[in-house]
Order: sequence, then structure tokens, then C-alpha cells
Amino acid sequence: MEIVTKKRMMLFSGTAHPGLAGEISQKLGVPLSSMKIWRFASGEIYVRAEESVRGCDVFVIQTHADPVNESLMEQLIMLDAMKRASAKRITAVVPYYGYSRQDKKGLAREPISAKLVADLLTTAGAQRVVSVDLHSGQIQGYFDFPFDHLTALPLLSDYLKNELMLHGDDDLVVVAPDAGRIKTAEKLREALHADLAFLYKRRSRREAHKIDEMAVVGEVEGRPCVLVDDMIDTAGTVAKGAAALAAQGAGPIYAAATHPVLSGKAVQLLEEAPIKEVVVTNTVPIPDEKQFSKLRVLSIAPIIASALRAVFEDTSVSEIFHGENQL
Repeated sequence: MEIVTKKRMMLFSGTAHPGLAGEISQKLGVPLSSMKIWRFASGEIYVRAEESVRGCDVFVIQTHADPVNESLMEQLIMLDAMKRASAKRITAVVPYYGYSRQDKKGLAREPISAKLVADLLTTAGAQRVVSVDLHSGQIQGYFDFPFDHLTALPLLSDYLKNELMLHGDDDLVVVAPDAGRIKTAEKLREALHADLAFLYKRRSRREAHKIDEMAVVGEVEGRPCVLVDDMIDTAGTVAKGAAALAAQGAGPIYAAATHPVLSGKAVQLLEEAPIKEVVVTNTVPIPDEKQFSKLRVLSIAPIIASALRAVFEDTSVSEIFHGENQL
């Protein structure tokens, strides 16, 4: 007996960021499939796909946004449901990968939580993962199946290029907030045809998010600067970096990042910092109380949608970025 089958793409969204999932759905021209998601009185999560997924190419979209543990657990349960419902291939779409900063041991008796998340996604049923701008590229190696690492740099660079040209800002300097982000800054520098500088940052080894010292390495006096990072969490790095650049006589200062986590007093720090504009993407939702006048949010949906189409059609994802997505 011979049967000719057709591939079918199905998109499912968790509750962490339905707006982004809706945008991805619109870009692909594929409607979001219906899924029942609710909490028991005890807080336990229940999910059920309301249509058959048997033999389908399923994409489960869930960013690990605050509350990160709720978002992660919800995605794991959704993946398990897809696996047990006989989906042909299951792809976890994780715009922001939770626990990505805990990718190695810095002190004795610390966990490697990013690896734990990888193990959980694998055990739950994921057969492929799509994510955007990991804090550390080595996280890809935690998986024994394909991992598509997307980057928002083309989106950020196109916006910044147009913004800088609009205001006549040239002689630009791209600034890495620390040594670990120099490779990212170098790629943005190439896209913007700019010079490169970096900040020497010594963090406290005992107190989280505390920076003991910061200094500018590079020529920034009188020149527009772009501070680039993968995420803005408490905004301490960006705010202190902008202050250090301003103290060196830098021109207008921009901040660019993929993930606007914006924890604690981040909004207040960014509003008070000598920054002209903060450019981010919508990999995580930004509630109304975290919106502020300097913030410019770009949609990552076209990039993710292009990658998902390539995965579904079994074509190259890296060609979307001309091979420049391996950071």
C-alpha cells in the first residue's frame, strides 16, 4: 500500500505573549490553532489542543516572559500534549530563552540552569528549537537536535541606520557593554559601517546585578554611540554605560537590545540615563506601566515567521541572515 501525504503546519500559542504569536500567524498566513489553557484552583496548568495534530508539523510558540517559571512550565505541558497526540514534528519556538544567563558555573555548587531548561524541553517532546539572540551561543550545544538561532541584529541595524541618517548623525561608534558582547557589537559595527568601543565592566562576584567598576575603552568624544546588548534586565549596565560614555563627552547615545525584560527599576533608570532612544524588539511583552517616551519597540514577528516557513519547507534558515546568525 502506498499513501501520498501532505504536510500541514499548525501553530499553537501559550499565554505568555499572544500578541507576538498573532503577528507571526498573520505573517505566515496560518491561523493559530485553538488550544484550551486554564489553571486549576491549586495553580496547576491544564492544556488541550481542540483539534487533531496527528501527523502535523507543530510549532509551539511561548516566550519565557515574567513569570518565567509559569511560562516555561506551560510550554513544557503544551509540548507533552503534542507528543502524546502523535504530532509528526514538534518545534518549540522560544523568542526569549529563560535562564539563558545561567549557562556555566561561576562559583562552586552553582547549577547550569540553561542546560536544565534544554533537558526539560527535550524530555517534554521538542524535536527542534527556534530562539532569538541567546545570551550565550553555547546553549545550542545543550541540544542533540537542530537549534535555529535567529538574530534581531538586521532589524536593529536597519532602524538605527535610518534613524541616524534622518538626524544627520555620522562618525558612529558601536559600544559593547562588556567583553562578552564584543562579537555582537562587531557585527552591528559592520552593518552600520561604524567604529568599535567597549566598556570595561567588573561585576560583583557576591551581589547579583551589582557593577563595581566601569570604564570606556575607545574614542567616543563628540561622536554618536550605540550601546548594544542581548537584553535589558535591570538596566544597570545600560544606564551606567551611558553615564560613562556621557562623561567621556560622547554625542547622542542610543541603546539597542533584543529582549526588553525591564525588571525592577529599569524604566526609571533608562528615563534618567543620558540616552536619546532605547530600541528593542517584542520578544517579550512590555506592559503599559513599562512603556516610556524613549522606548522604541520593533516587531520580531517577520524574522520568526520567515524562519518557521523555512523550517516547514525544509529550506535554509541561515540564508535568511546570509549566514550571520551564529553569534
